[in-house]
Amino acid sequence: MPAASPSLDSDEYDPIDHLNLIFSHPAALDSIQATSETLRSYQDDLDEDIAAFVAAQAASDADSVARIQAAKAELADLFSKIESVRSRALQTERTITDMTADIKRLDNTKRNLTLSMTALKRLQMLTTAYEQLRSLSKSRQYRECAQLLQAVVQLVAHFKSYRSIDQIATLSRNVADLQSELLEQICEDFEVAFAKDEVAQRKAMLTEACLVMDALGDHARIRLVNWYCNTQLREYRQVFRGNDEAASLDNISRRYSWFNRMMKTYDLEHAAIFPSHWRVNEMLANSFCEGTRDDFKAILQRYMRRGDGQTLDVDLLLSCLQETLNFEHSLERRFSTEPRSSLDTMASKEDRPQGFNQAISEAFEPYMSLWVESQDKQLATLIPKYRQQPLRNAEEEFSAQAVIPSSTELFHFYRLTLAQCAKLSTGTRLLELSRTFAKYLDQYGQQVLYYFLSEKPGPQGPSVEDAVLILNTADYCYQTCNQLEDKIRSRIDDDLREKVDLQSQADAFMGIASATVRVLVRKVELACEPSWREMRNTPWSKLENVGDHSTYVTELLHHVKEGSAEVLKYLHKQQYARAFCDNLVDILATTYVANIVQSKPISEVGAEQMLLDSYVLKKGFTELPVLNEEPGTAPPASFVKRVNQSMSKIDPLLKTLQVRPSPPEALVQAYLIHIADKSDTNFRKILDLKGIRKAEQGHLLDLFAAFRASPNHENLVQNSPLLTPLQVQSAHIGTSIAASAMGGTPSLGSGRFDPAGFGNALMNAARDGVDRFGSPAPGAQVAEAGQERGNLNENLKNIGKFFRRDVGFRGFGRTEEGK
Repeated sequence: MPAASPSLDSDEYDPIDHLNLIFSHPAALDSIQATSETLRSYQDDLDEDIAAFVAAQAASDADSVARIQAAKAELADLFSKIESVRSRALQTERTITDMTADIKRLDNTKRNLTLSMTALKRLQMLTTAYEQLRSLSKSRQYRECAQLLQAVVQLVAHFKSYRSIDQIATLSRNVADLQSELLEQICEDFEVAFAKDEVAQRKAMLTEACLVMDALGDHARIRLVNWYCNTQLREYRQVFRGNDEAASLDNISRRYSWFNRMMKTYDLEHAAIFPSHWRVNEMLANSFCEGTRDDFKAILQRYMRRGDGQTLDVDLLLSCLQETLNFEHSLERRFSTEPRSSLDTMASKEDRPQGFNQAISEAFEPYMSLWVESQDKQLATLIPKYRQQPLRNAEEEFSAQAVIPSSTELFHFYRLTLAQCAKLSTGTRLLELSRTFAKYLDQYGQQVLYYFLSEKPGPQGPSVEDAVLILNTADYCYQTCNQLEDKIRSRIDDDLREKVDLQSQADAFMGIASATVRVLVRKVELACEPSWREMRNTPWSKLENVGDHSTYVTELLHHVKEGSAEVLKYLHKQQYARAFCDNLVDILATTYVANIVQSKPISEVGAEQMLLDSYVLKKGFTELPVLNEEPGTAPPASFVKRVNQSMSKIDPLLKTLQVRPSPPEALVQAYLIHIADKSDTNFRKILDLKGIRKAEQGHLLDLFAAFRASPNHENLVQNSPLLTPLQVQSAHIGTSIAASAMGGTPSLGSGRFDPAGFGNALMNAARDGVDRFGSPAPGAQVAEAGQERGNLNENLKNIGKFFRRDVGFRGFGRTEEGK
């Protein structure tokens, strides 16, 4: 079958190829005639189609031209119509403007006529009122004058824009002159009435005259009130300024008595004369306060300039200040339209009503340093007194939430002193007072609380109840110290606010609270000493097999739980109870390590038995927080984790001791796995604990040196934190770790604590600046050699800062959540 021919519409169409395709065989030549006729017929059809398309296109172009011509004609007609409409609109507008011009002129004429008639009427009223006012003023009919004067003032204001007219300008001047005459006349009437003591007889006239002064304006009212105040205070100034005896501070009460008598006279005789909204009595009180304040400033300056060696009597100054504050308070109660803040209310400076506050007492402010010094002296007498007082009344029943009474008494004194100072000065004097507060907070912490904690109770330390009382007081002082700082900052001036800082004192109280918890932990430690002695006396090198836990474990857990339950029942705040448990677990774990060292030599079976004992102890320690709870109460998961971490530091030591020294490679490998350090000294300690003789240690040390140099042990630390602090010596010679954990000194004896020396050990720890009081580092807590002895209070503050920044339990050892 021949291939398909290309389309006739294709650009690549070739008729020769098409013919070769049609006549591809000689037999196809017979159809040449038919094919030719078909092509000719197809050609004719194409010619007809082309002619039809050309004719149609020619007709379409002619129609388009015709329509365009018609549209142009219609557009020209539309423009003509628009122009015609615009012309008619302009003509209409001109016609309407001509029609309304006369109406506008008529409206303007009517408005001008109305204004003229109104102005004329008002001018007539002003003229009539002026004449009547002039007549009434001469006859002193002030009530009618007041009513008429208000109308005259309003009418004159209406003609202010017409003063270019001579007649109106003259009338305005006449009215102003009449107002001045009325003012002078009324002032003269008041002067005459008061000079001749005829106020009672002329009270009605003077009262009506005040109405006129109101109509004259503020300047007239102020002039009359100032004259009245000066007149009433003239005698006061003569008596208390011209007489040295009367002007002295000793007679300050006479000044206020004189003013009270004057106010009584005002209320009885003069109050009805003046309108109440003038507040003449308040203006009179203001004038009295201003004059008295100036007098006091001059008097106090004379006291300070005296050359006879005498100084201003602080008691007299305080007495005068108190009388002045009471007087200001009475004025403020009388005149203030706002409720007065309580003296104990620690409102911000912006919220306090001003009124008569510091109206007179401001004169005493430069001398308030004497008052602050007196407060300093008074506080200095309180601290020794508090130190001599017993912690609590022996007849009263002990309360787990009680505090030492002297602490509440001290802060009550602070509160009253702060309120008194803030009334007078919110500037430098208040800042000085805050520093005085800080000074005696430091002394109270050092000389009272710390004294009762470490020295006063004697060699056995304070009782549990006394320690809890000290702990509650330290916590109360910490919280109240922060509140006191906030109150002072809310009262002091803005530019001094950042200088108020009692955080150092708050940190010191937190340090005392931390030390008190350590004291309570020590109570339990002392009870455990017989159990530790039993552990040390056990022949750990002669044990043949591992059995149940050792007998000392049962007794130790009994003492720990009994002592902890006794302490925890008094700790009503959860953070202190948790801190006690955390510290106790840490110190017991550390003591266990110390007693392992003192129990040498230890056989492999002995080490295995110790490891079993440690697991029993760990399980028992997790129950500490819930000793006083209902049976079945689960301990906090964070505490369980804390116990596991503290006790797990024992495992590497005991697991290493469990390995036999033969073959020696096994012991060396066990050391490198569990202890994981490169120290020959520490490895030798393990050998000593196992009881290996010196002669046999050389081979093991050589083998240890070879193994640690292996590339497999490149990650070993230089010194293990567990073994490095240990001092393993001859048999039954102790280690320094226990004493170091208590902040004491290493002992070369039995390694046990002397209970009588605990108070000194506690104080030494604070003085030496321990980093974490009662919370030993992993392994052991050893005092650093050559550590500088610092100030006791500064180290207490540092301890407090450390515990205060722990999030989990404020003030004490971090919980797992707080890490």
